[in-house]
Amino acid sequence: MAGYWGPVTASIDCCEKNFEISQYAGEFFNTVSNVPMILLALIGLCSTIGQGFEKRFSVLHLSSIVIGIGSILFHATLKYGQQQSDETPMVWLMLLYIYVLYSPDWHYRSTMPTFLFLYGTAYAICHALFHFRLVYQLQFTFLCLLCLPRMYKYYMYTTEVPARRLGHMYVISITSGGILWLVDRNLCSRISSLPFNPQGHAWWHVLFGFSTYFGNTFLQFCRAQQLEWNPELRYVGGLLPYVRIVKSKTD
Repeated sequence: MAGYWGPVTASIDCCEKNFEISQYAGEFFNTVSNVPMILLALIGLCSTIGQGFEKRFSVLHLSSIVIGIGSILFHATLKYGQQQSDETPMVWLMLLYIYVLYSPDWHYRSTMPTFLFLYGTAYAICHALFHFRLVYQLQFTFLCLLCLPRMYKYYMYTTEVPARRLGHMYVISITSGGILWLVDRNLCSRISSLPFNPQGHAWWHVLFGFSTYFGNTFLQFCRAQQLEWNPELRYVGGLLPYVRIVKSKTD
């Protein structure tokens, strides 16, 4: 079924029925479910700039915004070109996480960002030319796993209970979202026989948005501790955590 954007050319088709609700959104729920990710990233970006954190954290939040917009374009149009605007920034985001996680102890400061930039650029070109699918999924999983040991190290060195709780929230959200993505991807025939579609892929978007926000906030807290900025976790509306610098960085 073709909507406003013409025939479907994407190599991935989620379990949501195409153009069922709107001719302008091929997968309606998979499209609108990216809005929370963008809003959370905007909140994180404002907090990061307001608290004077390093630019790397602003770039992390901006990358989440780019992913959200790219995912909206992909799930709305179901075009392969827009699919790349969703998938390629996901890889770039993981490369940014690798830089943020490993750069504090990396002695050759110019080599890591240069290598990661060249790697990300080469991947984007190859992905556009060769239309990776399985390679993309395996690479994204590998990059996620590469980040885990360093995240665990930060968790073990952090004694603050609220910060550790934030780490738990990150793990729960990314794991739950990943499970729902796998269920939507591999059990679609069974899901289609249900009275309603639980929209597992849409929930993956929502939970991934929360996981990136929780992960970024956790890393900001750890970084502020490294720099002896005396950070504290505060909450927007009593629910959404953010890092507040209590001690002046000039003290």
